[in-house]
Amino acid sequence: MLESMAVVVLIASALVVASIFTSFVSFRFGAPLLLVFLVLGLLAGQDGIGRIAFNDHPAAFAIGSVALAIILFDSGFETRFATLRIAAMPAIVLATIGVIVSAALVGVAARYLFDLTWSEAFLLGAIVAPTDAAAVFFLLRVGGIALRDRVRSTLEIESGTNDPVAIFLTISLVGAIAASPVPANLAFDLARTFVLQVAVGGVIGVAGGMAIVAVVNRVELESALYPIIVIALALAVWAIAHLGKGSSFLAVYVAGLIAGNARMRHAGALKRFQRGVTWLSQIAMFLTLGLLATPSQFREVLIPAVALAGALTLIARPVAVWLCLLPFGFTRHEIAFVSWVGLRGAVSILLAILPVIDGLPHGQDLFNSAFIVVLVSLLLQGWTIRPMANWLGMVVPARPGAVDRIELELPGRGDYEIVAYEVHADSPVATGHRIPRWARPSLLIRDGRSLRPHLAGRPQAGDQVYVIATPEFVGLLDQLFASGGAHPDDPRLFGEFGIERDAKLTELAAVYGFHVNPGDEKLTVAELLRRELAGDIEPGDRIAYGLVDLIVRRVGEDHSIEEVGLALEHEQRTRPRMPVFQSWREIRAMVRGWFRRGRQAFHRKK
Repeated sequence: MLESMAVVVLIASALVVASIFTSFVSFRFGAPLLLVFLVLGLLAGQDGIGRIAFNDHPAAFAIGSVALAIILFDSGFETRFATLRIAAMPAIVLATIGVIVSAALVGVAARYLFDLTWSEAFLLGAIVAPTDAAAVFFLLRVGGIALRDRVRSTLEIESGTNDPVAIFLTISLVGAIAASPVPANLAFDLARTFVLQVAVGGVIGVAGGMAIVAVVNRVELESALYPIIVIALALAVWAIAHLGKGSSFLAVYVAGLIAGNARMRHAGALKRFQRGVTWLSQIAMFLTLGLLATPSQFREVLIPAVALAGALTLIARPVAVWLCLLPFGFTRHEIAFVSWVGLRGAVSILLAILPVIDGLPHGQDLFNSAFIVVLVSLLLQGWTIRPMANWLGMVVPARPGAVDRIELELPGRGDYEIVAYEVHADSPVATGHRIPRWARPSLLIRDGRSLRPHLAGRPQAGDQVYVIATPEFVGLLDQLFASGGAHPDDPRLFGEFGIERDAKLTELAAVYGFHVNPGDEKLTVAELLRRELAGDIEPGDRIAYGLVDLIVRRVGEDHSIEEVGLALEHEQRTRPRMPVFQSWREIRAMVRGWFRRGRQAFHRKK
């Protein structure tokens, strides 16, 4: 008995260690790390070099569900309320209507690509409809891509909130197919049950998050126990919501959102522990799902499954995203990028286990097809996120902040932190600005040597400084020690001249000799930029107008334009002109053009 257990532990630990070391492949060659974990599971499985026979579908589903609950809790814990304010509505529409539209369109494609009934085809559509939180959060947060705030926030919130809809649709369709014939009032029952689950899950999530905050702040424990009790309470929230017939995954995400945005003791230690547990959960989930698959069976559904992945990536997801984001003023390029980041991952494979567990006639084919769709998505989309972001102009100058933040538990007050910065060459302190007394470094590291601040002199570029401060001052410290990205005097990025944001367009045209379009005579340069950029404004954004380029040099905390740059020669831009994803304004202009040309043709005939 003990020998068998030792063998299992040895194999499991070897797989985890191998997964961690293979992360070098991801960071070295740009491969999606979660794809590496999944492939490692396949290689260790019964068709791979490991020859590990694992076909316990209920156990795999249980492991994946618990792991997903931990991942979603951490996703909510890391999401700021400011992110919700930026993109809550478009993300929620994507997570609900977008999933349903994607599932329906993929279901139609599956009906003609596979030998499936309509119910089974829509079940396959529901299985592959959700984007994967683990894949999206890894690529956006760990991958080091600095994206436009609204686009990044929309993708993060969508990936964290769309699982409940897909899970509900999958479970409902599996139950309906198993209880053949399908009930006549299925749609009404589904809608009523879904609303009830969301309501119950949301309430339990809010209550659970508040309970977690109360326990951490009021109960005196050994400091090492706080991270453990937080994870345990998060899983308790998930279990209670499930037993209460609510959406358990929505509940655990909401609990993380409430707890992560509250002021709690040991916040730094909690975040570090949860990141480690989340990584372990991702590794365990992807390895388990990889072990469960049998690649020798893939060839039976390979061609239709790859075609289905193409239909999902190139038709279903883009159409759903465009319809959902159309009312929110997203640009063509933003919609195109959100469409492309529809990464499928462990959630789809996890849902594909349910038809096998319930013994549906084509259950194994559905599982194999979903697995292939996930592989294609991670290979195609996961490997091209960065080039696509650059091509569509979604990357913005990075905003370096604190390198590290260490919470201090001091008697009488628990809201002090040691904040570490690397001094950037274009930061105020490196360019000669006086450091306020409250921001004086407590320790300074230069060329690998620790120096006392009063002996080191003024901080220099490349120094690492440590400052003791309260959390509300961290934003001010960012402005002192960190860089806002590209230097505002760089003419290649921000133009040769700086102009006032309230400068009238007509006055500018009179000086530089370009034509003002009809209807723009009363606009200021800031108003023109806001109109053309659809409200999502970042430093470095530019528009061509007449003979000049107008460029956003600096923005405020609320993304209002603070300073505008002017370039006299048009910058050669490689951003494509997307032929699809028109905005409401473009659609209205196009329709008006059709009517105007129709009236002109009618009058010519008369």
